[in-house]
Amino acid sequence: MKKSLVIVAAVAVIVLGGLAVWLFVNLQQQKMANEEMQELAELDKQEMENEYERFTLQYSEMMTQINNDSIVAQLTREQLRTQQLLEELKQTKANDAREITRLKKELATVREVLRSYIRQVDSLNQVNETLRSENMQIRDELAQSERENVGLATEKAKLSEKVAIAAQLDATGITMTPLNKRNKEAKKLKDCKQIQVGFTIAKNVTATNGTKVIYVRIQTPSGSALSGGLFDFENTQVEYSMKKTIEYNGQETPVVTYWNVNEFLATGEYRVSIFADGNMIGAKVFTFAK
Repeated sequence: MKKSLVIVAAVAVIVLGGLAVWLFVNLQQQKMANEEMQELAELDKQEMENEYERFTLQYSEMMTQINNDSIVAQLTREQLRTQQLLEELKQTKANDAREITRLKKELATVREVLRSYIRQVDSLNQVNETLRSENMQIRDELAQSERENVGLATEKAKLSEKVAIAAQLDATGITMTPLNKRNKEAKKLKDCKQIQVGFTIAKNVTATNGTKVIYVRIQTPSGSALSGGLFDFENTQVEYSMKKTIEYNGQETPVVTYWNVNEFLATGEYRVSIFADGNMIGAKVFTFAK
């Protein structure tokens, strides 16, 4: 009796330990995805700050190019407004979506107003070589700001790619079972009337929820695919064997598909590949000897 209790306790410890490890890994994945999304928001905010600063410098540059007091006064007002918006942006947290959206709209307005003044200043054509020389420092600062924006854009693109990869679905626990006419596992391939492929779409908190079309492709030992239809994959059409539409809500989702045998099945290796959202999300090779 005591020995049985020890065994039960040991099994419980192992199960709880495995569950703890799974929960830890899952939490770490969620934490990593959230951190990358937060970093993207910070980069987006930094790009906006750099653009506001660049516009402020451009107003300074234009004011040195003209002698029209009225236009200078207008440029000064717009420059002060741009600086005020920049300060508001610096005080705003990157995850404050509503305020960031408002300031992004304000940035678009500032950009349009600045363009209109640039056209006015250009039409006056009052810039001379002396003033151009005095403005070289401002131009250098603008060039530096542009270089910083290019660097930020590159880093943002890399992070966006990492977030996209994290959001991809993952098919696990792939099985392939030949079934006979009684819907039982066929002992021999010649008795196979239907092929069952089952798998689980893993939990993914960063993936987009909703309707998903899952394609299953079975390649025979000769390399050809068991026919079912065609789907688009990497700018070409690929033959699939089965497809199924599911509703995915970010949680583990079991999927089972069937292919009715209508041709001779040779012994050897069969490769099962699973596709969704334009990506191959899982694959496994099965060997049937008889």
